[in-house]
Amino acid sequence: MPIAPEYLHHVYEGPFPTLLYARNSVDPKKKGRSVGDQLSEGRTLCASYGWPIVEEFKDTGISASRHARRKRDEFEELIEAIESGVARIVVAFEASRYYRDLEVYVRLRNACYAAGVLLCYNNTVYDLSKSADRKATAMDAIQAESESDLIRDRNLRTVRLNAEAGAPHGKIQFGYVRRYDPDTGDLIGQYAHPTHEAFAAEAFDKADTGVSTYMIAKWLRGDRKAARPDGAEWSEKLVKRMLLNPAYIGKRVFRGKIIRDATWPAIVKGPDGTPDVAKFNRVKARLTDPARRTQRDSVVAHLLSRIALCGECGDHALLTAGKRNKGRQYYNCKTAYDTALAEDRLDAYVEEALMRWLSSPEARAALLPDEGANEAKAAEVQQRLTSLNEQLDEARALATQFNEQGRPRLSVASLSALEASLEPDIKEAEAALEGMTGVSPVLQQLLTAKDPEDVWYGVKPEEATPERPARPALSLEQQRSVIRQCVTVRLFKASKKGVQKIEPGRIKLSYFGQPGYRARPITAREFAQQRAAETSQGSSAPPPRDAAARPSVRP
Repeated sequence: MPIAPEYLHHVYEGPFPTLLYARNSVDPKKKGRSVGDQLSEGRTLCASYGWPIVEEFKDTGISASRHARRKRDEFEELIEAIESGVARIVVAFEASRYYRDLEVYVRLRNACYAAGVLLCYNNTVYDLSKSADRKATAMDAIQAESESDLIRDRNLRTVRLNAEAGAPHGKIQFGYVRRYDPDTGDLIGQYAHPTHEAFAAEAFDKADTGVSTYMIAKWLRGDRKAARPDGAEWSEKLVKRMLLNPAYIGKRVFRGKIIRDATWPAIVKGPDGTPDVAKFNRVKARLTDPARRTQRDSVVAHLLSRIALCGECGDHALLTAGKRNKGRQYYNCKTAYDTALAEDRLDAYVEEALMRWLSSPEARAALLPDEGANEAKAAEVQQRLTSLNEQLDEARALATQFNEQGRPRLSVASLSALEASLEPDIKEAEAALEGMTGVSPVLQQLLTAKDPEDVWYGVKPEEATPERPARPALSLEQQRSVIRQCVTVRLFKASKKGVQKIEPGRIKLSYFGQPGYRARPITAREFAQQRAAETSQGSSAPPPRDAAARPSVRP
């Protein structure tokens, strides 16, 4: 039979070296017993009965249920300590501190049984070599597991209801702060952080102008005011996670999908205060571009490296920068090393041609067909989406209200029919809005400037005039971003080996909206599939390699 600690020395011969264990899981409302409180109470118990503590073990913020995602490292160490025979008794606050899973209970029971170690919790000592004590502790284990499952079911229901209401749940995003009721601990709401909001908004602005996640993380790390509340140091991964989170445009995500407008304000917003969905979509499109799967562009040093393509090998073959001929920088074909040109020559050629194209009506017609109409369309779609969501929210609210006769103001059948009618329209509007990315601010400046070179290269203060105010040059990251959006560069072989000059047709430029333009290079797998399809159709002959057969595209 279980016995009270004060009678232990009457039944068993001492001493009783003790292992002390404490555990808690995430407790945002601070209603549970902390690890410190559990250990303090355990130490008091041991001191009262003269049990020397051999070692203490604690797992903080970790669940003990079978649904736990993290391993309890110190619990594993506790098992090892029990098996080593260094103690006579194990003490914890209550059974649920040890386990909320029957399999874990069996492991602990077997370890204590084999080592002759007593188990103590709830101020009761159990001898697991006795059948009655094993039965009693097993019942407690079953109760603890049942409570765990009930807690999980309640939590899942709370998560679902919060999502349906657009309320926050889980880890708070950088840039926001939450307020809780001081008495009940219940969440009042989520609001923009007075300091961090500006940093989050500027991070999106930087990403929208072509700044890499590496440079954004470096910028955030360099300012103490931008320190993360969780203490983690800003990294490229954390920056990217932030920039891809729809929460910053005031959208509630549930199970990986946007389900409705959130109850908190958007941080990424336009001058009128409404969520800037187009900016978010531009940033998302840039960060999820398959051509940017690696981190090679984190610290860029070359204008066209891994952007320009080898015209000889195909659109999967990238040019990379390397040194040849007495240290001079060259762009080389990464796939077959069969094409090369001096870096400064190719850069100058592409920049000159791009500036000329950006000044042309063709560029504005291709990239800005009707920007005003596009913005108006986006505003129209956003207004329709807001109206549909408001109508659905109003109907759901009516379904929870009752008239004087005790009947709901809107029946469940009517609500279901309305939901079935409105949800397809809501999804259609959301899809249309998500597809509206618009043109990046940097590209807009280049297209609308009197001279794009002033934006590209900047204007020094000593060269500034009232008509040409001083301005910094675009960063290399921003220039590379513009090139990706505007032109596909292909480099072919010279007519003879050793020829360094740029012969007609050696560089082919395909601008946005023209045949041959690619938003990204194709992958090696896509290239192989393309060649296989050509072979099956009887067109296995390689493209012409004669420079004279290629059209000249010199600007």
